[in-house]
Amino acid sequence: GSKPNCLSSPSPNRSPIRAQKFLEKLTTTEVSTSPAEVAARRRRGAMAEANQNTNPNPAPSGGEAPPNVTIYINNLNEKIKLEELKKSMHAVFSQFGKILEVLAFKTLKHRGQAWVVFEEVSSASNALRQMQGFPFYDKPMRIQYAKTKSDVVAKADGTFVPREKRKRHEDKGRKKKDQQDSNQAGMGLNPAYAGAYGAAPPFSQIPYMGGAKAAVPEAPAPPNSILFVQNLPHQSTPMMLQMLFCQYPGFKEVRMVEAKPGIAFIEYGDEMQSTVAMQALQGFKITPENPMLITYAKK
Repeated sequence: GSKPNCLSSPSPNRSPIRAQKFLEKLTTTEVSTSPAEVAARRRRGAMAEANQNTNPNPAPSGGEAPPNVTIYINNLNEKIKLEELKKSMHAVFSQFGKILEVLAFKTLKHRGQAWVVFEEVSSASNALRQMQGFPFYDKPMRIQYAKTKSDVVAKADGTFVPREKRKRHEDKGRKKKDQQDSNQAGMGLNPAYAGAYGAAPPFSQIPYMGGAKAAVPEAPAPPNSILFVQNLPHQSTPMMLQMLFCQYPGFKEVRMVEAKPGIAFIEYGDEMQSTVAMQALQGFKITPENPMLITYAKK
């Protein structure tokens, strides 16, 4: 297939690096940032300084909102379906910290825009700085802090009224699940209960073993240019994975198996390139419950 449109030469600060120290270093230096970012930061610094000289309580300059947990993104590709857009944004931005909510709306007025609500201000700041201008679905993202207390932020921090309804709905779902669990236990589906009756549970009831065959671990595949990714959320799309894996040099393509949701193959130019991507994204969570498990694919 044709090479996907992504960063042709990814800059190191685009990758999801878990070393917090490196992120902290980035916040204090201007190394490995684009000239435009550096210029923007200097401009902001100069404005802030000018403000401080004239006003003991400086307001954010030039209509910019002060740092907060919500970032506002525009210039997004309007052709992308809303649900896929939200999932892809979650996938790309969750490298910076816990996301409470991704908001985007169908209305004409809100097309091409989204809000990402983080738990921590530091996550929002890192995301804003590192993803500024990132080519997302072929369009560079424009990111700024959300103007505080818009409806969107109110929705996220609980001051928005309809939130009650959603909470009741979640509680109902939780009760239903608890009920199912206790029913299963009563029916002896839980191996612990089966064992209590003096019989070892059949293989099919041992969790995660996948029957007897999987009980014998196979030798891992030797390093090669194709990665095998497991434990993906079932709603993952090839585009979401492409957004993550194409941040690393040598990315070629994503292959998903329709009959088997939750797994994918990612191909790179050579095994060095695939190894860099594997180390950077190992354990990366697209959703809080799904840390990626990445190995080399068996040839």
